[in-house]
Amino acid sequence: MLDLLVTNATLPDGRTGMSVAVQGGRIVDVTPGLAASAAETVDAGGCLLSPPFCDPHFHMDATLSYGLPRVNESGTLLEGIAVWGELKPSLKADDLIARALTYCDWAVARGLLAIRSHVDTSDASLLPVQALLEVKKRVAPYIDLQLVAFPQDGVLRTAGGVDNLKRALDLGVDVVGGIPHFERTMSEGAASVKLLCEIAAERGKPVDMHCDETDDPMSRHIETLAFEAQRLGLQGRVNGSHCTSMHSMDNYYVSKLIPLIAESGVSVVANPLINITLQGRHDTYPKRRGMTRVPELMAAGVDVAFGHDCVMDPWYGMGSADMLEVAHMGLHVAQMTSQAGIRACFDAVTVNAAKVMHLEGYGLAPGCDASFVLLQARDTIEAIRLRANRLKVWKKGKLLSQTPELAARLHVDGRPSSVNFQV
Repeated sequence: MLDLLVTNATLPDGRTGMSVAVQGGRIVDVTPGLAASAAETVDAGGCLLSPPFCDPHFHMDATLSYGLPRVNESGTLLEGIAVWGELKPSLKADDLIARALTYCDWAVARGLLAIRSHVDTSDASLLPVQALLEVKKRVAPYIDLQLVAFPQDGVLRTAGGVDNLKRALDLGVDVVGGIPHFERTMSEGAASVKLLCEIAAERGKPVDMHCDETDDPMSRHIETLAFEAQRLGLQGRVNGSHCTSMHSMDNYYVSKLIPLIAESGVSVVANPLINITLQGRHDTYPKRRGMTRVPELMAAGVDVAFGHDCVMDPWYGMGSADMLEVAHMGLHVAQMTSQAGIRACFDAVTVNAAKVMHLEGYGLAPGCDASFVLLQARDTIEAIRLRANRLKVWKKGKLLSQTPELAARLHVDGRPSSVNFQV
């Protein structure tokens, strides 16, 4: 007897009437109209069954701290960094852990079961690192939480920055991070990329670097990152996050840069909600959109994913762990409103994000983990349009969350008694 059988499901690739059979926490069969005995059978009713949402770029050490110690009045990147700097001396591990666990509760309810979080290593105490390592341990049964050693203030610009980052890795942090555009000079930024990639190669770690989160078209650390990935044999293990300077670069240079990124096996994570909010702040009009060149990178074969980046923290006072909101903003900013473009934006918060995070057992195929989300939508396009209700969320065959079907009651003569916004 099966542990779980989901029937009459629509899959992201468009297949309908599909059954997904689960035994021992893994998918054992995916086929149309399967009839089999199971301890639990769920009729999906034609709704979309998707692998879990993944967030490949987040800052969990700062999440839900909005207003502490003060609000970012300008809403800018630099004031956000300043507010975070003011908050750090008063951080308490228990408070940080509590906020992070609350966010993880939100994530589960949204079907977000894999998160890569950057954690600040600038302070010698490494309090955020130790707190998030504790969070990682606590949420392990239901969320895959990866941690990136992130020298927020610049690994070379900060006294003891290199040593702090190495100690964070020694404690169990998974990924080497960096922020080269925040170093004192362009050459120092390039030197930090080289150094950090060498540390990653020596330790067998992946790299995920904040790259060129600026409107300056001359900020070109993604080029150095791609070069170092090739030089050190790190192809497929390196990600460049943000890369917003690419939106301001001239097309001739980009015609060289994008093939270099593709050749080096470097992936890219854009953060639509935050990139559209923080970039272009010095522009009058016309005002730049701020997000990197998503469709062009995808067309070149680069793995491109979308991250949430921030939720109610010094940089962004909104958000609710909803990766469909991220995809919704991404397709608008990138003007990816073709049918294929919208589907690609759904992939950017599911399968592409899983590739960036190197998740094992991810997907909807026999042998994969039985981790998936039942959405109140009939396909991926409708899921993004509605930011669809998550009816049920499973992790390795165990039900983690469920939400009643959404319908609004109407009291209008001659009209239906309810609407669910589907046509």
